[in-house]
Amino acid sequence: MVSKQQYRDGMARFAAAVHIVTTDGPGGRSGFTASAACSVTDDPPTVLVCLNRASNLHTVFQRNGVFCINTLAADQQPLAELFARHSGMPVEERFALPSWEKSETGAPVLRDALATFDCRIMNVQEVGTHWVMFGAVQELRLPEKSSALLYLNRGYHRLNLG
Repeated sequence: MVSKQQYRDGMARFAAAVHIVTTDGPGGRSGFTASAACSVTDDPPTVLVCLNRASNLHTVFQRNGVFCINTLAADQQPLAELFARHSGMPVEERFALPSWEKSETGAPVLRDALATFDCRIMNVQEVGTHWVMFGAVQELRLPEKSSALLYLNRGYHRLNLG
């Protein structure tokens, strides 16, 4: 059997894009930094994102029924750190920064992200320590960017595109 620490050490070598996942609606506005997000299928366009069950954000996302995965460019590392659980800055101050606008579903969308996937929640599954939220992509934005922000070996890294 693989131990929890072995698994974590292995996943530290699993390079992942960095995202800020946002929501807004009757449950309130919120967001968190995530690396556990991926494509499920292209027909219909569906993505998933994982949210730790220890977080109190699950009820906010579920009540709103929407989320936006904002995939970060390399120059957006400060935003990733700001939306990480340990940042300490109140949520409203995070969204007061000038880089946010409203998406089709109402979730906050990062204007200069590498890519944004605006979604309606289709299904939520509890798996171990996390909630897995499946989203039907309603709108996709792909601004021109030259680099991506990755998380690998417990640190941020820049990947130049093209």
